[in-house]
Amino acid sequence: MARIRVPKPLNELLPITPPGEFVPLLGRFGPTNSEGKYLHWDKFIWRIPKDISEQAAWVATKLARQTISKKISLVAEKNKQFTYCIPDSLHALLHQIDKLSGGGHAIGDGSFITTKEKDRYLVKSLMMEEAITSSQLEGASTTRKIAKEMLETKRQPIDKSEQMIFNNYLLMKKALERKDEALSIELILELHAIATYKAIDNDAISGALREDNDIAVSNLYNELAHTPPCFSSLKERLLSLCDFANEKHDGANSDTFIHPLVKAIILHFMIGYIHPFGDGNGRTARAIFYWYMLSSGYWLFEYVSISKLIQEKRSDYDAAFVYTETDEFDLTYFIYHQVDVVMKAVNSLNTHIESKKSEFYQFMEWIEKSPLSKNFKRGQLELLKEAVKHPGKIFTTKQVSIEFDINENTARTYLNGLVDADLLIATKSKKSKAIRYLSPAGLREKLKI
Repeated sequence: MARIRVPKPLNELLPITPPGEFVPLLGRFGPTNSEGKYLHWDKFIWRIPKDISEQAAWVATKLARQTISKKISLVAEKNKQFTYCIPDSLHALLHQIDKLSGGGHAIGDGSFITTKEKDRYLVKSLMMEEAITSSQLEGASTTRKIAKEMLETKRQPIDKSEQMIFNNYLLMKKALERKDEALSIELILELHAIATYKAIDNDAISGALREDNDIAVSNLYNELAHTPPCFSSLKERLLSLCDFANEKHDGANSDTFIHPLVKAIILHFMIGYIHPFGDGNGRTARAIFYWYMLSSGYWLFEYVSISKLIQEKRSDYDAAFVYTETDEFDLTYFIYHQVDVVMKAVNSLNTHIESKKSEFYQFMEWIEKSPLSKNFKRGQLELLKEAVKHPGKIFTTKQVSIEFDINENTARTYLNGLVDADLLIATKSKKSKAIRYLSPAGLREKLKI
């Protein structure tokens, strides 16, 4: 990453910038540029016309931002307060996300899915997606195919990379389970312990705060990006963070309103900034992001995966963090970045839902034309869909019971029923007495009879 140009603080620029240069620009330069972009000095200087002083234009921009800026109760180094603002372009993005993630019509419409089917179709696959990509973001190297196989079959992890993925899957489930509880240091430690179980570096301890300052945060290019606060301040900082998280900012009984997504993003940033652990801070930060969104009633975020999008543009994530630190702790840079990530993730979810609906309806329409379909239960039809899609796939009683949230006897009945109809082949492994069920080639043609 190229070295980021750092602006001087506004209070240093004002005395050395002639009013005759920046005052005429106050109506011309707002918090964002004409494209709605909230530019850091590093990018800002390249977009100023040649006849205008870069410094004067920056002062005008900073003054415009200051008029809509809000302070929060969390402090950075030397007791400087973090601030943020919500320009119109950010308001628009938040409004779009609210519309896209509200109401629940996209997931629960018509007869597509019952509550149990919703879990099968969406929660499981997307929670797995977040678990895998969140781990890959932290360095896990297991392939997606192997990772999904491990999670689907509940196979025990065999190495650190698989352990990280398994931990993150449990972490997402824990964030959902504890969504109605207040944030506390105990909860933060519990989330960290789950995230790092048998998968922790830097001689750190799972579920324990760091006890020294022998830590530095590097960017994608292994360059120093952040020096965390002193370990002696961790408890005080985390208590302040919990107070901030638990305080009502809904504007109902005060003049203080913070959009829930903005607040969740701030919590995410703060865990990264405070860096309370020797390892596993990123995983814990993302878990707290999900915990807060779910606790705020944004149930759709049970299905939204952000880590994949962060991973795809990791350098942008790192830059947004550095922009905040180098421009008077203005969180707006990081908020814009994460809102953009969430917008893409929500759109991706809606595409995924439409794809699953289409796939399901097409299969049901096709299978209902077969006289065989009247003899099967919905669960068996779902098994047939998998069997048709993956010739040669092997099913087991245990795997099917986990997949459909049914007991093993019911799973065995489903599978044996398909064997009796000559649609699956029952086989025995040489290493085990357990029966395995094989999807034969030509199954699609057989179902068309």
